Amino acid sequence: MTAKTLAQAVSCLDDYDPNALSVEGACRIIAECVSPVAASERVAVRTALGRTLSEDIISTIDVPSQDNSAMDGYAVRHADLVPDAPTRLQQIGTAYAGCPFTGKLAPKTCVRIMTGAVMPAGTDTVVIQEIVETDGERVTIPPGQEKGQNRRLAGEDLERGKPVLKRGQWVRPAELGLMASLGIAEVAVYRRLRVAFFSTGDELVSVGTPLAEGQVYDSNRYTLYGMLARLGCEFLDMGVVRDDPKGLETALRAASDSADVIITSGGVSVGEADFIRELLAKLGDVVFWKVAMRPGRPMAFGRVGNAFFFGLPGNPVAVMVTFYQFVRNALLGMMGREESALPLLRARSAGRLRKKPGRTEYQRGILTRDADGEWSVHLTGAQGSGILRSMSEANCFIVLHHDQGTVNPGDLVSVQLMDGLA
Repeated sequence: MTAKTLAQAVSCLDDYDPNALSVEGACRIIAECVSPVAASERVAVRTALGRTLSEDIISTIDVPSQDNSAMDGYAVRHADLVPDAPTRLQQIGTAYAGCPFTGKLAPKTCVRIMTGAVMPAGTDTVVIQEIVETDGERVTIPPGQEKGQNRRLAGEDLERGKPVLKRGQWVRPAELGLMASLGIAEVAVYRRLRVAFFSTGDELVSVGTPLAEGQVYDSNRYTLYGMLARLGCEFLDMGVVRDDPKGLETALRAASDSADVIITSGGVSVGEADFIRELLAKLGDVVFWKVAMRPGRPMAFGRVGNAFFFGLPGNPVAVMVTFYQFVRNALLGMMGREESALPLLRARSAGRLRKKPGRTEYQRGILTRDADGEWSVHLTGAQGSGILRSMSEANCFIVLHHDQGTVNPGDLVSVQLMDGLA
């Protein structure tokens, strides 16, 4: 799908209101504007882990290449077996994985076979060793064996000429093994996304600098670094940019020249954004939103030069919530990932959660499982958007939807897991 301009995406949204935009509306606009980066590169299969395929993978061989045994046992001709009584056969050899049996089977003979060994010519069934009685080379097979049992057919896993993996798939450990099973040494992936980020604010101080009165350490760049690193982005940390129009313009121009995406934290709430609005209008096409959500109401999105721009709130928790709900999916879409949305699970609330309809809330929770196997979730404690500890202690977001009201103990709620979140 061709990406739309910001104006086109906004015009397609019914009842668009930048002062009361729903989470779903903001997600839809962003998704319609971004598209995968055009460039790709060929990399060694092992270094493709965490990357996104930029072309389909077609199998050039059958996997397995020949019929083989799925179990240790005895390879037999099913036609030799008596359906309702034990069958006595003569063992004439052994087939090992990588060392097949090459002889010919006469009627009423069988071959000892190991897991992964090629099925001897003429055999079609494997009887597991645990149920067989042996007396020297004499083998007794019990009745009730099914034709074709414990046999893997050639091409059963991967068939020559058929698609194995599709463009847009995320390369995980299973995909690495799958490609290796085809003998593929290199694969085409989308290039890494380049993301520039900085914090804004005169009160911010970088780690390692003593604090003066009224100053705070800049934690947002560290959480942004962590979230971007887990996504596999290339990034440029531009530090802290003061609330100065010239300095901000210089930073934004430099970022737009070198990055696909610019992320800032702070400077987008009411009273802070006047000169930023003018500056961003001068440099690109950016809209300021008041998203109906908590935390993370103020947000800006658009383009600055050739880069997409995300202006996130300044409060630490709001930065992480807006990143995971908006920025993460956009970045993965630009990386070529087709499936990127975080799944919502259901659990019972352990306590009362106060909520007014009209906005989506992302409360930090701890998901646990009781002795009966039922999942429940409770808050980490104070939920202020400046309490970063609430994110550290949580293992999930409790998602209270736009039209949802107060939740009572025992009610089902939606949760997004944080464990393994990328």
